[in-house]
Amino acid sequence: MAPADPTDAARSRAAGTQRRARVMVVHGPNLDLLGEREPGIYGDTSLAELDARLVALGHELGVAVECAQSNAEGTLIDLLHRARRECDAVVINPGGYTHTSVALHDALRALAIPAVEVHLSNLYIREPMRQRSVTAAACRGVIMGLGLDSYLLALRHVVALAAEHAARAPEPAISRGAAPSTTHATTTEPA
Repeated sequence: MAPADPTDAARSRAAGTQRRARVMVVHGPNLDLLGEREPGIYGDTSLAELDARLVALGHELGVAVECAQSNAEGTLIDLLHRARRECDAVVINPGGYTHTSVALHDALRALAIPAVEVHLSNLYIREPMRQRSVTAAACRGVIMGLGLDSYLLALRHVVALAAEHAARAPEPAISRGAAPSTTHATTTEPA
């Protein structure tokens, strides 16, 4: 079980107890339709299959991966706020909010942990309305156009960034919550 407060975290580090790093993967609107919606663009792999691959890769890399999806902008913001408190890094595909959401941009900028934006398709060869990302400027990088490999590369990269970030920080910047989990939570609330 992870320490509940920074004092307990410091004691655990001093005693040599290591907490497993956590990465939150956030999927935006319509990504719950992966495998069904425009498979020529997004592929035929379902969101559940993608998440299973991310959790398995996380296990190989020694990190706990939590995947969550929502069609609601406010829920996505709440997930990022939770990640601030409980995670070491974020991978995010803001979906259509990539091009419009200043609120998601601001939530990403509030993170003290690394975040990488990811897209299955190459936005620069899509319609003009999709060629601008409002959220990318608030992330450490963007990986796109490689299908499912975009997500897998993003996870590998944020794990490396999180390790680098942890090595620079002598004390945790935030209190850690409960023990890591490798669950898939799907939320599809109205916007």
